[in-house]
Amino acid sequence: MRQATSPQLTDALRAHLRADHGRRVDTATPSELYDALVAALRGEIMDRWVATGERYAKPDVRRVCYLSMEFLLGRLLRSAVQALGLEGPVQEALEQIGATLEDMEEEENASALGSGGLGRLAACFLDSMATHDYPAYGYGLRYEFGLFRQRIVDGWQTEQPDDWLRWGNPWEVRRPDEAVQVQFFGYVDANQDEHGQFHFDWTGSETVLAVPYDMPVCGFRTDTVNTLRLWEARPLDSGVDLDVFHSGDFLGASAGLVQAETITKVLYPAERTEAGQLLRLKQQYFLASATLQDLVRRHLLVCPDLSNFHERVAIQLNDTHPAIAIPELMRLLLDAHDYSWDDAWEITRKTFAYTNHTLLPEALETWSYGQISNLLPRHMQIVQEIDRRFSDHVRQWRPNDEDVLSRMAIVSHDAERRVRMANLSVVASSSVNGVAALHTELLREGVLKDFAELFPERFNNKTNGITPRRWIHQANPQLSALISEHLGEAWIKDLDQLRQLEPAIETPEFRARFREIKRANKVTLSNYVKRTQGVVFDPDSLFDVQIKRIHEYKRQLLLALYTVDHYLRIRADPNGDFAPRTVIVAGKAAADYDTAKLVIRLFTSLQETINADKLVRGRLQVAFLENYRVSLAQPIVTAADLSEQISTAGYEASGTGNMKFALNGALTIGTLDGANVEIREAVDPDHFFLFGLTADQVAALRHEGYRPRGIYEQSERVREVLDALSGPLFSRQPGLFHPLVDALLDRDHYLVLADFGSYCRAQEQVEALW
Repeated sequence: MRQATSPQLTDALRAHLRADHGRRVDTATPSELYDALVAALRGEIMDRWVATGERYAKPDVRRVCYLSMEFLLGRLLRSAVQALGLEGPVQEALEQIGATLEDMEEEENASALGSGGLGRLAACFLDSMATHDYPAYGYGLRYEFGLFRQRIVDGWQTEQPDDWLRWGNPWEVRRPDEAVQVQFFGYVDANQDEHGQFHFDWTGSETVLAVPYDMPVCGFRTDTVNTLRLWEARPLDSGVDLDVFHSGDFLGASAGLVQAETITKVLYPAERTEAGQLLRLKQQYFLASATLQDLVRRHLLVCPDLSNFHERVAIQLNDTHPAIAIPELMRLLLDAHDYSWDDAWEITRKTFAYTNHTLLPEALETWSYGQISNLLPRHMQIVQEIDRRFSDHVRQWRPNDEDVLSRMAIVSHDAERRVRMANLSVVASSSVNGVAALHTELLREGVLKDFAELFPERFNNKTNGITPRRWIHQANPQLSALISEHLGEAWIKDLDQLRQLEPAIETPEFRARFREIKRANKVTLSNYVKRTQGVVFDPDSLFDVQIKRIHEYKRQLLLALYTVDHYLRIRADPNGDFAPRTVIVAGKAAADYDTAKLVIRLFTSLQETINADKLVRGRLQVAFLENYRVSLAQPIVTAADLSEQISTAGYEASGTGNMKFALNGALTIGTLDGANVEIREAVDPDHFFLFGLTADQVAALRHEGYRPRGIYEQSERVREVLDALSGPLFSRQPGLFHPLVDALLDRDHYLVLADFGSYCRAQEQVEALW
């Protein structure tokens, strides 16, 4: 494809300002300039996008369809500019109008379509598939507000709507002609034909419209532009009842509009209420049904029937959230296209593949029989039939073993009768993968052991990954340039080439350049934190960082306890030889996760107390950075010296934050959990601060009977830390942190106290090496 020049981009930018906004350059606002720049770039993208779609429409092309409830894309502007190879021309074009690319980036509202690693993984996959020219589509939901915007008020997390679509999204293309209808509730009629075959007709009592919005996914320095299709829920008609409106009930007149639009209003509504649970299930089915209808429509444009659907479409389930797509495809094949059960099942099983993301049995998604039967009556019938046939298969495999049958049942045998979405996903998929070598091993030996024994050929490992385009080339341009000086730019698509950098790394010149780049990144982050939060960092201190979703198993609490311990030790020995340390934490807690919110409050309290204490000034400071997101993660990751990957062994499926830090030169302190195991092997154990129990030792300790209060009684160090948290040192509110302390002493489900001593010793190694 042709490459746009700086004058051409300038002309295009000016033309879009006139045509779209009625502005000249000298009267345009920054947001209008941003819109015009995106429009100019879309002009460069469109020919590639159309040509890519034409290639994929051929009958012999099989497309990956990545089905995910989350796509945490981050800002798209610089990614697109770099992918198109237009950094120089764009910068020059913007200089002609008195702007910079950095200015334009600040005008972009990043899409709030994910909560953490799951969504960021999906975004990285889209980038990589386009970069390596794989025929692929992403399918998700166009949440109006997405995940909340986090604000810290009086030390507490508060949730505010992230109105990322307030001023529109210039990257998307609305496709109303490809909208489909999705129905809920209702009833099923069963009719028998003259051959004795039953036919089922589901009539829904509530129907909404799924409207697709397409966003381009540009491959890096390639002509491939793949598509992320996001569905928005709309009413079938206007959604406003004029008779009700004219009667004076203005709010009631819009009930239909509100009911439909609520489906794609917010990512992950709280499940504390029946209504919240129902909305989540509606979201999942809305995504599944709209996507399957779209895929079937595309297939029938080039093929006469669906008998070879699985040869042209591969659907990857990103966890179990979209697993209701399995009975939905069966419904379409059985009811809309008259396939037999056996043929429909063969097509379905060869179409789907399932990625598992959790080792926690309590986190494996289930839905009550009543919830699915009420919302999706036909799907419940199909799930029951899948369960019946699979149970017969299990009985033949393990005769008279009711325990195995009960564990493997898709519909549980207990009184509540819950549909186990992980079991359904394994049974209906041709491939089941874990996301790290250890995670896959533990799946085979733990929560999915029975299935791995029955279907050993289906289980495989695909360790999660990150795209170097975003997480080093874009996030850390100086380091990217240094690497390219030695290797050229091929490494940006092939990270294995970084091994060729090893001779250069041994030279004093390379190491000096690396240290200069790291310090410059630390200054950049320090300036941002000072400007936004008023906290002053010492860029020459050790940046000790933990950024991720706030959750008990990720053990931010372990870092908090060590921070208290470190603070007490400095106070007890003011003249001691302590390395200056800056503890940086960021992450969001689920809106209904009270314990995680209290952990955030603990860090903000540590920040208030420690940063105000003159006795430790210059030696220890703490910052909890609010509203963690991709654009904030980038400067944090590039500035970090120490990466905290400290989850309880056997609980983190993979982790991708650990990879981002390692790729940017931070050393890791961590357990043998998730992808930590493989990172440690890759960087050499000497460059990894290992601590803590292994997954086997965790299991053994639980089996023996773990008593955390005994550690408190025996360890003076633990006792001092927990007593400090229980007292007034870090809070003027009596007993504020008692729930955290009591949970540690009475249960300590994630073995924080069991690993605390080992963790402190590893941190002492960090101090010595620093």
